[in-house]
Amino acid sequence: MAVLKMCKINICAMKKDRKKILELLQLKGCLEVHEEVKKDKVFEKVNTATQISLYERQVALTDNALEILEAYIPEEKSMLSSLEGKKVISSDDYYEIVNKRNEINGLVNDIIEQKKSIDEKESGKQKCLDEIQALQPWLELDVPMNFQGTKNTGFMVGVISGSYTEQDLIRKIESLKEFPKSLYMQIVSADKYQTYVTVSYMKHDLEQVEKALRQLDFSKPPIMVHHIPTASVTKREDRIKEYNLDIENIKAQMEREADYRFEFKKIRDYYKTRADKYKVVGKLLQSKHTFFVTGYMPEKQVEALKEELETKFNVAIDVEQPTEKEDVPVLLTNGKVQGAVEGVVTSFGFPNKMEIDPTAITAFFYYFLFGIMLSDAAYGFLMFIGCFIVLKKFPNMEETMAKTLRMFMYCGISTLLWGILFGGYFGDAITVIGKTFFEVNIGIPALWFEPIKQPMKMLIYCLCFGIVHLFTGLGIKGYMMLKQKDVMSFVCDVVLWYVFLIGLILMLIPTSIFASLAGSTIVFPAWLSMLSKIMTIGGMVGILLMAGRRAKNPVKRLLLGAYSLYDTTSWLSDLLSYSRLLALGLATGVIAQVINTMAAMMGKSIVGVIFFIVVFLIGHTFNMAINLLGAYVHTNRLQFVEFFGKFYEGGGREFKPFKADTKYSALAACVRATFAEISRKG
Repeated sequence: MAVLKMCKINICAMKKDRKKILELLQLKGCLEVHEEVKKDKVFEKVNTATQISLYERQVALTDNALEILEAYIPEEKSMLSSLEGKKVISSDDYYEIVNKRNEINGLVNDIIEQKKSIDEKESGKQKCLDEIQALQPWLELDVPMNFQGTKNTGFMVGVISGSYTEQDLIRKIESLKEFPKSLYMQIVSADKYQTYVTVSYMKHDLEQVEKALRQLDFSKPPIMVHHIPTASVTKREDRIKEYNLDIENIKAQMEREADYRFEFKKIRDYYKTRADKYKVVGKLLQSKHTFFVTGYMPEKQVEALKEELETKFNVAIDVEQPTEKEDVPVLLTNGKVQGAVEGVVTSFGFPNKMEIDPTAITAFFYYFLFGIMLSDAAYGFLMFIGCFIVLKKFPNMEETMAKTLRMFMYCGISTLLWGILFGGYFGDAITVIGKTFFEVNIGIPALWFEPIKQPMKMLIYCLCFGIVHLFTGLGIKGYMMLKQKDVMSFVCDVVLWYVFLIGLILMLIPTSIFASLAGSTIVFPAWLSMLSKIMTIGGMVGILLMAGRRAKNPVKRLLLGAYSLYDTTSWLSDLLSYSRLLALGLATGVIAQVINTMAAMMGKSIVGVIFFIVVFLIGHTFNMAINLLGAYVHTNRLQFVEFFGKFYEGGGREFKPFKADTKYSALAACVRATFAEISRKG
């Protein structure tokens, strides 16, 4: 349980060694580079925007090529492939990919161009399909659509709004006020909304024909072809076949290039690390022959880095302690059991410079409370064994995912232990199976008690666990005050609250309210009853007088003290929140018992056995999933609201070192060989 102490390190080195030193720092991943703002005539910053842009463009192009390959030739992946993590590559692979980068870049560009070609051909296909669709009403036409007639006669095709028959169209034309006698219309086809017609007329009647056509809402079709429509459709269908063949050929070429998919991933990571390096270069102050690196790193790693740099390079290194005003990053360090819960803590916020790392204490209560909420030994064992197998099978998975799985593995152990204490093994499955199929009354008794049979007893224990949890949070607050040597705040804001709250609890225990919950009456001796009253009144008066001690006005001080006492209601609501331990624990057990009862409905028969297995598997899978989710959500809530609310503010800044931030491949192992060679060459 610790927030690693950070030091500020200043490195001055020769500019000729800049590349090697920065690559070494990137490999180590232990220094967060701080951008220097001070500049003068000697030391300036180098503008690396061009280099960064070039490398980031190559990253973007490679990502684009990978997305194209995934769209057209999806990579075969197992269901658990997301757990495999980054693939570790050898030093030979690394050197090979760097040497072949121009060739791979060419393949990347080819894939992008092929995608553009496919898009163009798909667009051409769609245009042909649209044109074929537009030509469908004209397939009965036996002349080209752009035919304009003979020397003396005119001809055109078009569309009239509305659906007409030959007779309807003749009557419509005759109903016009003026229409040329030479006008002749023939229907090619008609649908629900439009009629497709040809128009023949004498050319000297053109003006009258146009006037008549306007009255009929006549319009030209959207497509005009130089051949008869059937021939035009055939040509477009042939063109579509050509497009499809071209697309298949391009996809076949892509499929061959997909064999280089992992090479694309490796080169993408290479360019990403190069871009990150130049971003750091742009932050450094540099002269003609020297450069400076300034940043934060864990104090315990300083000596090792200093020794390595001084051994390999001509450098001057200065280490100093950060000032109070500096925004120092935070790095947490915990063992595997405690560190599994780091994600829960950091999702609330990193501890600030005045706080301790609460991960270890949080981990203990997290596992403890989670186990109570799920509280079934079989569910806990399945959680544990499932997470354990996955962690062993995929050792290279991302650390964030590994921590999450370890957290659930330890939660599974806690659930297993609480299930044994409460006697839950898939609910009462052992008893139900014994009675239904073997006609024997068997079962594994609870080592402690069964919450379903004694819910009020369980509620009392849950509230007791809640008191311990809340008081621990208040105790951590007191510890941090003592660490800052603020004794007055420790006494007034912690000790007085302990006295007041413990007094209230002692006054509550002998009352009828507690007796109704516990099922028995507890009688204190007179001295203990008097002590509880003294503690309650003394703590209350102390809080009233001292909570607002920073206010100079005595009236305001009392009002602030009274307002602070109002927090008693907050303590009560926080304590009642722990009743959810009972609620979720009972929900798991009761639903499990209902599932077992339903599964056994068909009795002792072959059909009954099959029915039991099906209902048992489906029911308990659902029950485990929904209650596991509930336990996870409500355990987080008890940590964030009730526990952290007593002492934890967060607000710290995460330590983000300069490192090889790769996506697909673990470059560190192979790059290490590079630096070994560098050191041998001096």
